[in-house]
Amino acid sequence: MSADQIRQVIMKILCRIAPDNDLTALKDEVPFREQMELDSMDFLDIVMELRKAYRVQIPEEDYGFLSTMASTVQYLIPKLQTATA
Repeated sequence: MSADQIRQVIMKILCRIAPDNDLTALKDEVPFREQMELDSMDFLDIVMELRKAYRVQIPEEDYGFLSTMASTVQYLIPKLQTATA
């Protein structure tokens, strides 16, 4: 899966979790929590969606890598190399 495909997957997940947020202005380097009204349960929903859809395991100690779009994509590239969107 390419970086662009992973970004699209994350955007779809964010749309489901926070449908009232305008994601068109989402900045890749700014933490999600600063741009959106996400709480810790929303964040866990992102992790669970990735686990359900792509069987990717994200240990709790790695949650910090999922703070921005850019860091999330970079973290997921090696984990989703063989996955299809």
